[in-house]
Amino acid sequence: MTSILLAGATGLVGGLCLQRLLADPAFERIVVLTRRPLPERTQQSKLEQHVVDFARLQDDAGLFQVDQVLCALGSTIKQAGSQERFREIDYDYALQLARLGIAQGAQHFLLVSALGANRHSKVFYNRVKGELEADVRSLAYRSITIVRPSLLLGDRAQFRMGEEIGKRLAFFVPGNCKPVQANDVAKVLVDAARSDEVGVRVIESAEIRSRAARIM
Repeated sequence: MTSILLAGATGLVGGLCLQRLLADPAFERIVVLTRRPLPERTQQSKLEQHVVDFARLQDDAGLFQVDQVLCALGSTIKQAGSQERFREIDYDYALQLARLGIAQGAQHFLLVSALGANRHSKVFYNRVKGELEADVRSLAYRSITIVRPSLLLGDRAQFRMGEEIGKRLAFFVPGNCKPVQANDVAKVLVDAARSDEVGVRVIESAEIRSRAARIM
């Protein structure tokens, strides 16, 4: 039986991960870190919710005494309001999660990254994602799973024009760049947490779709 900490449960992929973790008997304890309370309907006996200040995660280091850590934190530069704020959320907070996890004995770190992540990229967004991946991989986890989805599709609270355009043009987009369903990303992440294989694996967007098709 596995304990897992999830950050980003109020987001699209994180929320779908939480639904799957709650329904999966392989996970007996789910620690969720959020900035605001979860809806009442998510409450279950194996769920521990903690509203935290992500800028002061060290104050809650004891919550990281789990087997695995799943980071589904993510923003956009538009949502964040600036490149500096985007980097704080998508790099600083996420890396702190990884560092606290390994310090408290977690063995598997699972990360939602992005297609094109590359620490040497000239594109700021891709460079930040790549830097995060590289720094996570430098930590002494027994297992690391990184997923790199392309444009995410799913039911969001806010309308996104880019997502709507992506849906309409999906037929013409090359394989690895095609939009991917957020639910498929959640399927693959939870399946990876359940199988808990040793080593580092990076799952690109096209592989997310093919893997998800094989998961019940």
